[in-house]
Amino acid sequence: MIHKRYSVVLTGKTDPARFLSFLVGSGVKMSGIMESGKGIRFRTDKKGIQVIRKHRRRYKMRVTIKPADDGTVEKRVFTSFRFLIACIIPLLASLFLWKIEIETDVPEVSERIGNKLEETSITLFRPLHLIPDEGEIRRSLMVDDQSLSWVRFKRSGSTLTVIPMLSPKLNDRIEKTGPPSDLVARTGGVITGFQLSRGERVARINQTVKKGDLLATGILEQGNKKTIVGAEGSVYADFWLEYSFKIPKTVDYHLLGEENVMIQWRSPVVWGDGRIPKLRSFIQTERYREDRLGQFDLKEGMEQDVIIPLLKHKIVTETQSDLIIKDENILHLTFGNDTVEGTILFLINENIAIKRPLSQGD
Repeated sequence: MIHKRYSVVLTGKTDPARFLSFLVGSGVKMSGIMESGKGIRFRTDKKGIQVIRKHRRRYKMRVTIKPADDGTVEKRVFTSFRFLIACIIPLLASLFLWKIEIETDVPEVSERIGNKLEETSITLFRPLHLIPDEGEIRRSLMVDDQSLSWVRFKRSGSTLTVIPMLSPKLNDRIEKTGPPSDLVARTGGVITGFQLSRGERVARINQTVKKGDLLATGILEQGNKKTIVGAEGSVYADFWLEYSFKIPKTVDYHLLGEENVMIQWRSPVVWGDGRIPKLRSFIQTERYREDRLGQFDLKEGMEQDVIIPLLKHKIVTETQSDLIIKDENILHLTFGNDTVEGTILFLINENIAIKRPLSQGD
């Protein structure tokens, strides 16, 4: 607790030393005792002032009491309750999420991401230690949104910035300038969804199709009238893909280190050349992270924890489409002296629609 100090000057016809001895015996705290003209000057607290006022007539002393000057403006700021409150409130506020930003030029994507964040309880004023890690948030955003190829995050203090990266639109120019077409299956599978901008569905969801089957037609019929508009869009289906691989037995990895935050206290008052004080934040934060490189050897028993995740990452990063891997089944796996090879069945969900030009006669 910060005690207020008072400056006291004792004057009178009697010797002030007797009164000072009495005050010391009474437990009065005094500091800075010095002789000033005809009297004695010192500092004391509120309790000492009460004792002085009660017994000054007994010792025939004249007392002058003034609030003590605690020094510079900066010192008085640091020793006030208001300064302590000003320190505590921002410190407590920094423990909560105050702002969520989504950096994208597509309003639909921003709305979908905002709704998904609310579903996963990532909302304003939520404690920072209750927010899931970036990998978990990224998985929840990408699993239901096939337009996303990756999601980056940037956290600055109590602000979380989400930066979605959209999947490239392949063959977009060809689709716009090509002849009217139907959409047919390039491989077999089970239909899971449609995203058509033109045309009419022929297949239905949960239907099993084989290569070459008609998925969507570009001919619209109304009574006896037929209109050729061409089919545009995507048709998603689940299908099994047999994937053979051969990888080195020694794997290099890049491990991200833990992010550390250093908090330093500094004076909120900055004196300029013109002696006009400026205010700044009294908290200075520095973030640093130490990453490291390493190697490890693949061994039997690492199939589910290491090998399959490595292959999934390789397939997803090398594929120029919105591919999703749902499941896997190991057919065989062989550990050699320097390599690991085998064959795995992956359950893939991907756009299987390709265009087949419509016949328009002569």
